[in-house]
Amino acid sequence: MRIIKRQVMKTIGLLALLVIPAFLQAQKTEKTDWYNKDLQKDGSFGISADKAYQEILKGKKSTPVIVAVLDGGVDTTHEDLKSVLWQNKLEVAGNGIDDDKNGYADDLRGWNFMGSAKGNVEFDNIELVRVLLRDMEKFDGKDSNSVRKADLPALRAYQKNLKIYDQKKRKAEQEYFMLYSVKKTVDSLIASTGKEKPNLDEFKASSPASKQQEQIKKLILVNMKANKSDDFQDFYEQELARGVKYYYEQLYYHLNMAYNSRSMVGDNYQNSYEKSYGNLDVMGPDAEHGSHVAGIIAADRTNDKGIRGVADNVSILAVRTVPNGDERDKDVANSIIYAVDNGAKVINMSFGKSHSWDKEAVDKAVQYAMKKDVLLVHAAGNDNKNLDLERVYPNRYFNNGKTAQAWIEVGASDAKNDKTLKANFSNYGKTTVDVFAPGVDINSTIPGSLYKANSGTSMAAPVVSGLAALIRSYYPSLSAVQVKDIIMKSVVKVNQDVEFIGDGKKVKVPFTDLSIAGGIVNAYEALKLAETYK
Repeated sequence: MRIIKRQVMKTIGLLALLVIPAFLQAQKTEKTDWYNKDLQKDGSFGISADKAYQEILKGKKSTPVIVAVLDGGVDTTHEDLKSVLWQNKLEVAGNGIDDDKNGYADDLRGWNFMGSAKGNVEFDNIELVRVLLRDMEKFDGKDSNSVRKADLPALRAYQKNLKIYDQKKRKAEQEYFMLYSVKKTVDSLIASTGKEKPNLDEFKASSPASKQQEQIKKLILVNMKANKSDDFQDFYEQELARGVKYYYEQLYYHLNMAYNSRSMVGDNYQNSYEKSYGNLDVMGPDAEHGSHVAGIIAADRTNDKGIRGVADNVSILAVRTVPNGDERDKDVANSIIYAVDNGAKVINMSFGKSHSWDKEAVDKAVQYAMKKDVLLVHAAGNDNKNLDLERVYPNRYFNNGKTAQAWIEVGASDAKNDKTLKANFSNYGKTTVDVFAPGVDINSTIPGSLYKANSGTSMAAPVVSGLAALIRSYYPSLSAVQVKDIIMKSVVKVNQDVEFIGDGKKVKVPFTDLSIAGGIVNAYEALKLAETYK
């Protein structure tokens, strides 16, 4: 679930319209953690965590809480994370034996459900492709006159999904070739400077050899000026090179019906209840997203390095669940069960998708978590959609009509208390999204003991997970449902309208209509309220 800001660049001639994709681009790098700040004291609409530590928690005792991060991987060597990682004390390192008899040998830091002795899955399809391939065997070439009446709903769903797929693939092809053409033109301009990595002034001094080069150069300079950027190399890497890579991955992995990475795992994928598969590598081939999430929750608050996580007495249990592509329901279900069985009291899920292969398996895992008093925190998604009108997966709604009570759906907010408070990418829903939390330019940990500011509901969810862990740490007698109740009731209400683009036009709505709670989570108010629950 990766989103940042979407920009539109207009070109001339063959390049009619180029949409920069929704991924990390031109992010801030300063070592700040505004999400911990207080609106009145600091001017940023954070969750007042620092204020809570200074005025409520100072001198109080806490108990350790395990928070599971179900994600793409967590850097176990990061300077700000290594002291807060969960350790399985029942396992003997490196002996290849399942010492604690839980079905997973040498799971010292957690488990990876996307790998085996052969290696790790990095890329995968989106769920839409997998569902289409499954249904294609039954419905390809069929119409309403050639299937049983009982199969008509499934046929219509297949036909609808096929149209959605065709649209996605066509758009990815268009964007890839447009962006590739722009990058190729820019590369020729760079070559004319005689510099391998020119700065902005050197790029400005480049001499276009064609009308197209002249137009692209002008376009880029206008775009950089509009975004107040003077770092040409950062622009090139984030908006051109990564843009080409993004759409390449869409075409050759995410949307490629011929690509199947599951053989790397070696499980029986048709059996969603098979559990003993995977390996112990919780970092995987790309641990940026999961490391960023983990840092927001629990980065060391005492080492004066980088940032401070929301919670101060937490162990991060890393469970590798999410590839570059859509997570698989079997892996999600097993990851939830693994986290619960290993003592997690909060599970962060910064991922989501538009289709589901085996919702029942995930529902059973969620129900298991509910029985074990575990709070599930889920990112609402980054498509600027109203979730009251369309579903994302996983979700709290079971097929039997019941719902998971200890589930929090989180939208993303920005730092300013004005009409831009709703992050422009965040999904919302008056009856489906529970709360909003900071999710724009959130600085946190990434592999290599580095830090980076990313944006997304993927960042907002761990802010809430950190808050939930903080409450459970200082008030351990509270149940998961009580913790959710406290978080919901203690939000800072926002009594103003916000503006964003909806259905292609600017809309203006009360912030209170974007979620059930109608506000931004607040640690200071939540901990004050928690005192009254004792």
